[in-house]
Amino acid sequence: MDDNLGRFIAILGLAMIVAICARKLRLPFTIGLVFSGIGLAFSKPDFGTHLTHDLLFDMILPPLLFEAALSLSFHELIIDAGPLFALAGVGTIVSAGVVALATINFLEWPVSSALVFASLIAATDPVAIIAMFKDNKIHGRLRLLVESESLLNDGVAAVLFVAALAWAQGDGAHENYAELILMMTRIMFGGVILGVFVGVFAIFLSFRTDEHVIEAALTTIAAYGAFLLAERFEVSGVLATVSAGLVIGNFGFGKDKRSNFLSKKGQEFIHGFWEFAAFIANSIVFLLIGVDVASTPFTDYSLPLLAKITLIVLCARALAVYPLSRSEEHT
Repeated sequence: MDDNLGRFIAILGLAMIVAICARKLRLPFTIGLVFSGIGLAFSKPDFGTHLTHDLLFDMILPPLLFEAALSLSFHELIIDAGPLFALAGVGTIVSAGVVALATINFLEWPVSSALVFASLIAATDPVAIIAMFKDNKIHGRLRLLVESESLLNDGVAAVLFVAALAWAQGDGAHENYAELILMMTRIMFGGVILGVFVGVFAIFLSFRTDEHVIEAALTTIAAYGAFLLAERFEVSGVLATVSAGLVIGNFGFGKDKRSNFLSKKGQEFIHGFWEFAAFIANSIVFLLIGVDVASTPFTDYSLPLLAKITLIVLCARALAVYPLSRSEEHT
């Protein structure tokens, strides 16, 4: 226990030093953390902590997703539903399809491996997108579109990944495609429904108190509870947490003060609390990304292969974004 606490304090202390230096030099905080992590990996101090699946999903991802969703407006999302659906839905599928076809035809990968990789890499990273906008203090419609799309397409990509993995594990055998579509629908809409239920339940409980610390605790339970329940019921944890954040954010921080279920002090406290939680999560994740990237044995793969894969992914994303954005511009 003492060792784990010491490692956490050491990582957090280093992240704060990098944050202060980055602010002074007017450099992106997250980029500084990544390079600091790379420097740590080469200097060989072993924190004993790495970016594992459990750490990312159980600790880091829920506060980042929830904090971002709190600031999204239902009204603005409805207005921009067309481009969001095009980019997060159609765009993610197109990107995955292009990557799969390119790796099969140009790199001669097996179909199952190509599909799993394509679905895994198709979505933009919500952690990086959210951090980038916060660092550069970008607001307005651009932030809404890019941040919302990065949150939503992660849920779409998760569904594609589960379907591709199920197909690959069946060795490409003829599957019951009706069952596959049903499973994808259950994962996606199940996550949304579960997240809405958790958000509404948190609202119901909040009516029974006006203590700001209890209100903050309820939002914390909603953020982590939605994610963990979704994982338990094998639906999308990303969409569950985002949906819970949307419900609480729109009914707790709405423009109509009479309809807000959170007290004024609670709103201020919760806003600061989740901003702090997201800052801590970003600090840890980007520092550990640098450590893990530097310790990854890229020498096991040829540089031309890595360059080809990177080019394929970038081209696939460009083919998904630019045509769809242009078509939305003309509609």
